[in-house]
Amino acid sequence: MSLQYSQNNTKGMVYVVDPSPLNWLYILFNTMEEAVGVDHLGNVVPSLAESYRWVDDTTLELVLREGVNYHNGEYFSSENVNLNFQQIKPWIAPHPPGTWINLPNGTELEIVDEFTVRLHLPKHDGLAPAKLRAHHYANTLFWQRLGFGYASIGSAEGHW
Repeated sequence: MSLQYSQNNTKGMVYVVDPSPLNWLYILFNTMEEAVGVDHLGNVVPSLAESYRWVDDTTLELVLREGVNYHNGEYFSSENVNLNFQQIKPWIAPHPPGTWINLPNGTELEIVDEFTVRLHLPKHDGLAPAKLRAHHYANTLFWQRLGFGYASIGSAEGHW
């Protein structure tokens, strides 16, 4: 793997050259974070979310951690969660491991305030909190420059 730092208006940009078909995992797990993670027993635990709860059978609320910054200094808030949700929502299969990780079609995201979002699902999905383990939150620069290939090839699907 080769890492380069560019000093021309791309503060925080890391360029990675790695022919491995799994390099996306290395990049992902070293540049992004998720709302939830799992503990050593496989229990869903908050990560970028301070907490999560079911408001009703089809509404999952996330309270996000305050004071979190991305590696490039960008401030993390509900707007970042929304940006990532809107970027990935149109993909048929946003995750190489499979569509079982997708939230149900028709899921909508509501920004309640700067650190609270609600996912409105079209039907109850008891696995929704665990599925958020695969919803990665990248900074704005990522989506403007790379976006899992979306910015350069128009889709992030099919090139894994």
